[in-house]
Amino acid sequence: METKTLTKKQEKKQTTMRISGAEAVIHCLLAEGVDLVYGYPGGAIMPIYDELYKFQDKLHHVLTRHEQGATHAAQGYARVSGKVGVAMATSGPGATNLVTGIADAQIDSTPMVCITGQVASHLLGSDAFQETDIVGISTPVTKWNHQITKASEIPEVIAKAFYIARSGRPGPVLIDITKNAQFEEFDFSYEKCTGIRSYNAKPEIDKSSVQQAAELINSAKKPFIVWGQGIILGQAEEELKQLIEKAGIPAASTILGLSALDSDHELNTGMVGMHGNYGPNVLTNECDVLIALGMRFDDRVTGDLNTYAKQAKVVHFEIDPAEIDKNVKTDVAVLGDVKESLQELMPLINSNKHEAWHEEFKKRYAVEFDKVIKNDIHPEKEGLTMGEVINQVNRASKHEAVIVTDVGQHQMITCRYAKFNKTKSNITSGGLGTMGFALPAAIGAKMGDPDREVVAVIGDGGYQMTIQELGTIFQTGAAVKIVVLNNDFLGMVRQWQQLFFDRRYASTEMVNPDFVKIAEGYHIKAKRVSKRKDLEAAVQEMMASKEAYFLEVKVEKEDNVFPMIPTGSSVADIRLS
Repeated sequence: METKTLTKKQEKKQTTMRISGAEAVIHCLLAEGVDLVYGYPGGAIMPIYDELYKFQDKLHHVLTRHEQGATHAAQGYARVSGKVGVAMATSGPGATNLVTGIADAQIDSTPMVCITGQVASHLLGSDAFQETDIVGISTPVTKWNHQITKASEIPEVIAKAFYIARSGRPGPVLIDITKNAQFEEFDFSYEKCTGIRSYNAKPEIDKSSVQQAAELINSAKKPFIVWGQGIILGQAEEELKQLIEKAGIPAASTILGLSALDSDHELNTGMVGMHGNYGPNVLTNECDVLIALGMRFDDRVTGDLNTYAKQAKVVHFEIDPAEIDKNVKTDVAVLGDVKESLQELMPLINSNKHEAWHEEFKKRYAVEFDKVIKNDIHPEKEGLTMGEVINQVNRASKHEAVIVTDVGQHQMITCRYAKFNKTKSNITSGGLGTMGFALPAAIGAKMGDPDREVVAVIGDGGYQMTIQELGTIFQTGAAVKIVVLNNDFLGMVRQWQQLFFDRRYASTEMVNPDFVKIAEGYHIKAKRVSKRKDLEAAVQEMMASKEAYFLEVKVEKEDNVFPMIPTGSSVADIRLS
C-alpha cells in the first residue's frame, strides 16, 4: 500500500533525531496516543522491551501470563475504550500464540496492532532458533500485515498499521520487526497516516440509495430492524434510537450489537440468532422489509439461507462492500459509515407506529416467557440455573456493568438475560467463539474504562484455558469480578450431545479442581455458592468489593439453553424446549 502524498507534508519541517529502531517503535506508539501495551518478552523483541524500560512513565506495559492473553486483553481494552489495542510478543512460539486472538479480532472487527520480534534479516529462511513466518501464518486473519527489515521503515509502517486498524471496518494488523532493524540507528521523524492509495476506508454515500431505502421503509407494513456491532463501532447509537422511535419499527440485536440500545427500550425486541428470542427470530420470516444496520448476516443469525426472510425486501446499511450480497441478497444497499448514512436517512423517514405489528412481537414474548424465561430466571426446581445468576448480577450492578463472556452456554444465557443501559457493555467472542477469551478480555476492559464495574461470566471449561491470567490480575490489581458458572461439563457441547447424539457424552464431563483455592492462591478473594439461599448475598458481596473477586456458582449439570435453532434449520423452526 502506498501512502498518499499530502500538501501539508511538503510544507511541514519535521524534527528528526538519531535513534535505534527499537526506540523508534516506542516513539511511534506514543505519537499514536498509546499508553498501554499488553505483551510477553523474549529474545527477538528484547531490544524493544529494553526501550520500554526507559519509557515506563509514559507507556505502561502489562505482562500477561500467555501471549494469547495479551491479544484478548488488547481486544477487551479496544472494545470498551474505542481505541486501538496493542499487543507484543517475541518470534516463533510467542508470535504464533497471538494468532487465536488476532483471528478473533478479525472476525469481530476489533482494532488491534500486534508487534512481533523476528530473527535477524540474514537468518530469515534458515530455520533459525524461534524463527517462524508469522507474516505468512497471519495473512488470512489480519486486515494487513508487514515485515520490517530496516529501521528506516518503522515510522511509515507503524503509521499505516494504526490507520488501517482503526479506519473503516476496524481489524487487527500485525507488524513483524527483525532484530537487526531494532538495533539499527536512523534519523527518526513521524507523521500520522491519513490516507492510503488503493485503500478506501469509508465508501462515499450514494444519496439515491438512501432515498430508495427510505421509500421501502415508509411503505412497509411490517418493517423490522436487525442491528449489529457496526452501530457501536460507528458510534451510531443515538441515530439507531431516533430511527426506531420516529418510524416505530421493532428492532433486535445480533450478539455483538447488544448494549447499543437500552435493553428495556419498548422497541427493543431482544436478540436474533441460534439462541436468540422467539419473536424476532420467527418474525424475521414474516416482515415485509428487513433493515440490516451494521451487521453481516452470519450463519448463526440466518439459519438456513434458503428460507431466511425470502418474503421481505432487504435494505442493508454497511461499511464493508464485501458483506453486501455475500450471504443474503439485498434489494437496496447503502454503503458508507452507518452514522452518516442514518443521518442522511432520518429526514426522509415518515413518523409511524406499526402498533398491530408490535403486538405480534409481544404475543411471542409472552409464549417465550411462559415456556422458557420464567423457568430460567425464577426457577422452582432445587438446582441453581445460569439465568438466575445473571439476574442477580443485573440487580446488583443496576444494569451498568460491562459483562464479558467467551463462548458456550454461559455466553448464550448471559447475552439473553443481561440488561444493559450503556453502550459498549457486552464484550464477547462472537464470530470465532473463542474459549478462554473472557478472563483476559475482562482485564483489558477494566483497564479500558477503570471507572466501570467489569464482570467476567465464564464457563468452567473456558475458564481453565486462560486461568493463568489470574496472575495478571494479582500483579496489576485489576478489580475484575469473575463469575464461573460451573456445571462440571463442557456445557454447550454436552447440550448438543444430549439433543442430537442420544446423550453420548463423549469427552465433555469435566473433573474440575478447587477453583476457590486456586483464586486464593493468587490472593484473590473467593467464594463458592451451591444453594439458592446464598446466591443473592454472595453476588452483592462480590459487586461491593473494591478489589478483584472470584465467585464460583455450582449450577445444574444438565441444564440447557433455549430457545434454540438447530444448525441448518430455518429461523421459523426455533425450539422452545
